[in-house]
Amino acid sequence: MKPTLLILAAGMASRYGSMKQIDGFGPNGETIIDYSIYDAINAGFGKVVFIIKEEFVKEFKAIFEPKLEGRIETEYVFQNFDLKQFGIEEEIYREKPWGTAHAILSGRNVIKEPFCVINADDYYGFDAFKKMVDFLTTEVTDSNYAIIGYEVGKTLSEFGAVSRGVCKVDASGNLEEIIERTKVYPKDGNIFYEENGEEFPLAYETPVSMNFWGFTPAVFKITEELFREFAEANKDKPKAEFFIPLIGENLVKSNIASFKVVPTSNKWFGVTYKEDKPYVQDSIDQLVKNGTYPEKLWN
Repeated sequence: MKPTLLILAAGMASRYGSMKQIDGFGPNGETIIDYSIYDAINAGFGKVVFIIKEEFVKEFKAIFEPKLEGRIETEYVFQNFDLKQFGIEEEIYREKPWGTAHAILSGRNVIKEPFCVINADDYYGFDAFKKMVDFLTTEVTDSNYAIIGYEVGKTLSEFGAVSRGVCKVDASGNLEEIIERTKVYPKDGNIFYEENGEEFPLAYETPVSMNFWGFTPAVFKITEELFREFAEANKDKPKAEFFIPLIGENLVKSNIASFKVVPTSNKWFGVTYKEDKPYVQDSIDQLVKNGTYPEKLWN
């Protein structure tokens, strides 16, 4: 059974100012998602599931169905504010969706095989998809999951400090914890993070999470239980978000599951602000020029 690719595409993109998930970056208007799916198909994934807002389903289908028909199975699931589906009767006011860990629950009724989760607005590279397919087809179990670890030096921005989930890895290559560093930046040929006004060095090859996780469907039951606890604890915090690293942290600390940190040498890039668009376009242009991708991706 081929694994499934679950794409987080329901974000509001408030900092970008428009639907960056379906914005064009390639030479023929290709989205970042196009390149992820192209790599996923070539790596051996059998299905792609889009997590989106229901009101955008027509736009997504119009963009992706003509390209993907006959190439890979597709599903569309919706992240919404309905808590009754999780057994929560209380009405809780929210200004924005509950976060990435809540989002993956949207796929629980259509995913029956090992799967991985990625962001819609991040470029990950073929190597990461191939290594994840290999893991999901040969190593994954209900107690052995994975996360792709990127070298922090290949994930930085030219436009200022970034937040990165720094992975602490044990001697067996498994995740011990993810430490969120909110200000990571290059300086004088080195990399630093800032905490409480102090600078601390980070080695170039330090693994960081870019939200590329591998699971089995067993994670849905655990995530649903954790979400009910999170919603109750944060019902008076309308901006609190239930993120995927919270699942990893809980599973690791409770010894329910381990996470293999699978290293990749790929360079990551992504888009948060409108100012990022020219850089992403140039990065994709270089990948086309060096032969990584054809100029017309879906010919």
